[in-house]
Amino acid sequence: MTRIPSEAPAGIVHLGLGAFFRAHGAIFVAEAMARSGGDWGIIGVSLQSPGTRDRLAPQGWAYTALELGPEGETPQVVTVLRDVLVAPEDPQAVLDAMAAPSVKIVSLTVTEKGYCHEPATGRLNADHPDIRHDLDHPLPRSAPGFLVRALAARRDRGLPPFTVLCCDNLPENGRVVRGVVLDLARLIDPALADWIAAEGAFPATMVDRIVPATTPADLDRLAALTGTRDEAPVMHEPFRQWVVEDDFCAGRPDLGAVGVQLVKDVTPFEHMKLRMLNGTHSSLAYLGYLAGHETIADTVADPVFAGFVRRLWRAEIIPALTPPPGEDLAAYAEALAARYANPAIRHRTWQIAMDGSQKLPQRILGTIAEGRAAGRAVPGLTLAVAAWMRYASGRDEDGAAIEVKDPLAPRLAALWQDDPARTVAGFLSLAQVFPAALRDDPGFAADLTAALEGLIRDGARASVAAHG
Repeated sequence: MTRIPSEAPAGIVHLGLGAFFRAHGAIFVAEAMARSGGDWGIIGVSLQSPGTRDRLAPQGWAYTALELGPEGETPQVVTVLRDVLVAPEDPQAVLDAMAAPSVKIVSLTVTEKGYCHEPATGRLNADHPDIRHDLDHPLPRSAPGFLVRALAARRDRGLPPFTVLCCDNLPENGRVVRGVVLDLARLIDPALADWIAAEGAFPATMVDRIVPATTPADLDRLAALTGTRDEAPVMHEPFRQWVVEDDFCAGRPDLGAVGVQLVKDVTPFEHMKLRMLNGTHSSLAYLGYLAGHETIADTVADPVFAGFVRRLWRAEIIPALTPPPGEDLAAYAEALAARYANPAIRHRTWQIAMDGSQKLPQRILGTIAEGRAAGRAVPGLTLAVAAWMRYASGRDEDGAAIEVKDPLAPRLAALWQDDPARTVAGFLSLAQVFPAALRDDPGFAADLTAALEGLIRDGARASVAAHG
């Protein structure tokens, strides 16, 4: 696959050009440009490695998005990218791109840990090594560092700020990212923080599309399907949703024309998605992995797990939610069940299980805390937390090693003890993970200990079956 890339100026810089954004936001932007025009091409930025750049460059930044439906596969060539930069190679080039007059939006998918914040509080972790570096050096490493330094450059050049559009699964993500950026800006230049607070925009968003990791077999299958070799395709399910707070300081593509929901308040939508989709995804990932299931589809093909996830929605998650306008939560749960069961989507439990210390606060722990405060039992979600703890120990039910990908992985492994009560006490001491309402709740500690004891004694599948 090759093409001559467009020389039109980019209107968007995207930090964290991974598979999800290329299978979701980039497609929406491309469709909005095709429908309504505008110079909204995207410069992608990798904050870590050159792999994506190196695969896309020979193709002129074009790639295939392959829709994986239960009844077949549909390819779409996406040509919205203008360039891909690699931040560790040339951070100044990234700052220059972000400070260009044509750029109106900087969007991000850097995962929860990429914001260098404390998940339990949402505030900047000023002791994070990348933040310490960015405080002392004008060429940053972190996503917040690039945002602050680029906004400073725009102010110094007399340019207005860009809109910061977070597309990660963070509750109230616009507010959180605004807070992290302002915290860092105040440490560097309080006047800069005041300017960003007064002139900038940080709309909240909710994104939803299942995007499994691309495998070598996918490359071969796509080549056979299209007759063209693509080294950088993305796979995705048919479903997609993007809900965006309509608060932009410098214009935006005509996203509403292509199905993006532009709303005043994203919060009920993000709670619905974070808790009903991401919360059950994580629950199924830890318990399913321990039970020997490779993918979510494999997991819910097991009737024990299919019944378990429906009970989570009905009894523990939906009672803690306010339905967004126009949404039927029971119908949404049934749609999620169908999406999980799609055999064409090979979404690995190990992939979803990554970075649990960063994900659990917003996906599961908030629901548990609210349920307990309201006097509702939450045994299924408590079991999921116990499964995360066992997974984070680094050993599965047969004693085989688990490759735990988590910024706290060494610390989590060290907290694992032979005594479940001591293990629970150690994990609950993690203030950056567990909110105070759960750390200080002896009833939750007792329930979590009992769930962990059951996992150790009976195994994940039997524990899930007993939950019913």
